Amino acid sequence: MKNIIILLMVITAGWKLFNYSGLVILGPGILAKELPKQVAVGSSVTLEMGEYFITELAKFSIKAKVLSKTDYYFDREADLSPTDLALGWGRMSDEMVLETIDISQSGRFYRWSVDSFPIPRGEIQTHSANMHLIPANDSVADDIASVRAGEIVEITGSLVEAKSINDDWRWRSSLTRKDTGKGACELILVKSLRIVTL
Repeated sequence: MKNIIILLMVITAGWKLFNYSGLVILGPGILAKELPKQVAVGSSVTLEMGEYFITELAKFSIKAKVLSKTDYYFDREADLSPTDLALGWGRMSDEMVLETIDISQSGRFYRWSVDSFPIPRGEIQTHSANMHLIPANDSVADDIASVRAGEIVEITGSLVEAKSINDDWRWRSSLTRKDTGKGACELILVKSLRIVTL
């Protein structure tokens, strides 16, 4: 009897872990209607985080659907930004649209493909983006770690440039949602992240 109870506990824990890490389905409809908000800073502020100088380029906030989430452990950027979120807003937050788009992340890039376009190509490109997240503190890091693909999140912080204290390495955020390809991702110093309950 004791072995059966232990087995049931293991099965329950495994189911919860699988369910927690799986895709969240919220249903059809545009769930994040607003465009991301970006405000230029009058004078940039630079702070030191570990082995990096972080310079604020613009204030930034976004409410968006998590299209995909990938954690990084071994690349140069991982100690500064361990997580990327591919985010979508407008019709790129509608699951009726998203079910026809194949989405993936790797190598710090977000990729999508379609058999036929559910919405115009330009709208996919300007209403979704890969965002590199730098947690401002341990509490924010925990919030980022809890995010699941499919959820709606609200992020506030700053678009930044990071420079190594020790060498010439640097990493600079895009400042527009209209670019694509290398250098088009946002690098965000995340000051708060909230999962939106619908």
